[in-house]
Amino acid sequence: MIQGTILKQARERVGWTQVRLAKRLRVTQAYLSLMESGRRRVPARLARRLTHLLDLPPTMLPVRTVTGPGNRPTNGWFETQLGRLGYPGYAYLKHKDAMRHPAEVLLAGLTRHDLEPRLVEALPWLLLRHEGLDLGRLVDDARARNLQNRLGFMVVLARQVAERKKGFENRLPDLRRLEEVLEPSRLAREEPFGQGHVHERLRGWLKKHRSSAAKHWNLLTDLRVEHLPYAS
Repeated sequence: MIQGTILKQARERVGWTQVRLAKRLRVTQAYLSLMESGRRRVPARLARRLTHLLDLPPTMLPVRTVTGPGNRPTNGWFETQLGRLGYPGYAYLKHKDAMRHPAEVLLAGLTRHDLEPRLVEALPWLLLRHEGLDLGRLVDDARARNLQNRLGFMVVLARQVAERKKGFENRLPDLRRLEEVLEPSRLAREEPFGQGHVHERLRGWLKKHRSSAAKHWNLLTDLRVEHLPYAS
């Protein structure tokens, strides 16, 4: 959520008056003043516009549910969103869809059983690249969808990258705290992740060759930190 003080600071940083910004938002100056003073909340429809106009980080965007029936994100949607959020592998793509919150894209990816491996590899990057995530809400949303094991594994991969890659070390405190919060809610059930349909022979191979992190989070996957293109 965009706080009033942040809104005012961002407006002043780009050198806009309240009159100019209100005109671009198609609201009155009085209404904008109320939002900046904290007497009115910034609605979702304006938060998206403000993020674009004032070049605010995508963590200021509202989080929407995109995984409901009939609204299942495609691989193309993930590619576009990753490109909009700055992921190097898809920066060249034309931006057709409105930018979504990094946590929204991450959770949408975790719900997919058949997400392409190259897209699964990008998910830990969202935790590394974007500071300011509401960690409490992220955990609550994951628990509500029984995704805490998948999220926990992504957090471990992100933390392992941050421990070895210069430039990401500032993310370590948040990632370690996130691991600690997720640990008590770790599910005992075992499930494949990022593999699509897993037959019994492959299940046995994955169980034998998975990493210690995947084993800890009860996931059947051969994904390791060294597979991530941004880890080295």
